[in-house]
Amino acid sequence: MCFDQDSAPPIPKGDRPAQGRDLVLTARDGNRFSAFEAAGGTPSTAAVVVLPDVRGLFRFYKELALLLAHAGHDAVAVDYFGRTAGLGERPHEWDFWPHVHDTTFAGIRDDVAAAVSHLRARDPERVVFTMGFCFGGSASWHQAANGLALSGAIGFYGRPRRPEETAGAVDRVAGMACPILALMGGDDPSIPLEEVKELEDALAGAGVPHEVVIYPGAPHSFFDRRYGEFAQDSVDAWERVLAFIAANSSREGR
Repeated sequence: MCFDQDSAPPIPKGDRPAQGRDLVLTARDGNRFSAFEAAGGTPSTAAVVVLPDVRGLFRFYKELALLLAHAGHDAVAVDYFGRTAGLGERPHEWDFWPHVHDTTFAGIRDDVAAAVSHLRARDPERVVFTMGFCFGGSASWHQAANGLALSGAIGFYGRPRRPEETAGAVDRVAGMACPILALMGGDDPSIPLEEVKELEDALAGAGVPHEVVIYPGAPHSFFDRRYGEFAQDSVDAWERVLAFIAANSSREGR
C-alpha cells in the first residue's frame, strides 16, 4: 500500500506561482481519462508526467504536481482507470484493486503518451520526464522503453518486476532510451534489496545512464509529510529529482 488519503508531499512549496486545473485527456484508443495540470506563471522548459500509486489520481498527486510547478516544471498527473471506472473523483474508500488488475501495459502507455502530447502541444521538442510512485514508479521506468522521446524516467519505490508482469521494467532495460532515477526504501519488505540490485546491474549492463538510491531504514512510501523521521530522506530525494531533471534537460540527443 502506498499513500493514505490524508498523506501529503513532504516538501515545502517553492516561490514560483503555480495554478492547477482538472482536465480530461483522450488517448489514441479513444479512452477519456481524468488528469490534473499544474503550470507556473512563467514558461517551463522541462515538464513532468506524474504517475500515481494504485489508487490513481487523488489529492496527494495534485499537490505534487503543484510542487513541481512551483519548482519550475509544469506537470500533468494522470489517472489510470478511465477505461473501467470513468471520470472524476472517487470515494476515499473505493475498491481500486479490480481496476488496477484491469490495467494493461498498452493502456498505461497510451494514456502517458496522451499526457506527453498535451505537454508538447505548443512545443513538439519540449523536454518531458515521467515520475511515478509504487505502481507508478515501475510504470514510469517502463515508459523509458515506450518510444516517447523522454529525457528521463523517475521512480519512487517501484517494483523492478511486478508479480503479474511477464516482462518487468528490469527486463526492458535494453530498450530504455533515457536515463533512469530510482529512489528506494532500504526497509521496504515489498521490494527486497536483491531486486533493487538486479535492476541496478541490468541498467549498468545495458549501458543505461542511471542513479539508484537506497535510503537505509526507510519504508515503502517514505516520501510523505506524516513521516517526520524520514524528513531528511525526503528532502534528499526531492533534491535528487530536481537535480536529475536539471542534468537531463538538454534537447541535444533527443
